[in-house]
Order: sequence, then structure tokens, then C-alpha cells
Amino acid sequence: MAKILVVHGPNLNLLGQRETDIYGTATLDSINQTLEKIALENKLQYEHFQSNHEGQIIDKLQSLQGAVDFIIINPAAYTHTSVGIRDTLLAVNIPFIETHLSNPQKREHFRHTSYFSDIAYGIISGFGAKSYELAMQAAVEYCQHNCV
Repeated sequence: MAKILVVHGPNLNLLGQRETDIYGTATLDSINQTLEKIALENKLQYEHFQSNHEGQIIDKLQSLQGAVDFIIINPAAYTHTSVGIRDTLLAVNIPFIETHLSNPQKREHFRHTSYFSDIAYGIISGFGAKSYELAMQAAVEYCQHNCV
């Protein structure tokens, strides 16, 4: 059975409380519950991980080789700063979708640069919590065609 991991970056544990005009009112728990339901309906294993610490995200990603078939990652603020997470994604060589609740291109100029977009299988952003659902649907389709 194929396995999908969703990685949530810094401050995403505050969803539903933090800048709801940008990120919406959905909580991280509600997003994870929806994603788990989609995975189970499609007979896929699902795991999620959230950290506010770059090193913990890197450690988690390094532990995945051979254990996960696909990654959905919202690097959050690390999108624009983390060469370390980028290098780890390249090293583990697991396909991933870069996901964002908001559309970084419609925000401050410094958010327009992503260290992940050019190596991602795809990018989904700007649809609030629905961004995660769209990413999960794409991951399911990928796994149905490419995962053992």
C-alpha cells in the first residue's frame, strides 16, 4: 500500500487563529482529518508531520527513504529561506508537491522566491485549505499510476 506524508512547516500549528484573512479559519487538525479521509478512501497510508524547526523537518525527510512514496509539503516561511530542506528533498529523491494556503505571488515581494518550485512534481497554492485537498488528489493519482 502506497504511503503519503504531509509535512507542515513553521506556524502552521496556529492555523485557524493566525491571520485568518490570509490563511483562512481551517485548523491544522481539520486539514489533516480531511487528508486522512481522502487517503483512506483511496486505500493509501497517510502520515502527517508539523514542525517549527528546520532541523526537525530535515531529520524527518531523511528518515523517509523507502518508507514513503510521495510527499506533500508546505514549507511555509522556509519556502523562501531553506537550502537545507531543498537539499534534503533532492537527496531523498521522493516526488513531492509544494503546497501553500495563500498565493505567494500575490504577497510581499520576498515571498515570490521559492527554493522548492523548480524541483517539485507540482505546485498548488492560493486555495486555502483546499490547496491541501487538491495536492492530495494529485498525489493519489500519482500513486495510482506510479507506486508499487
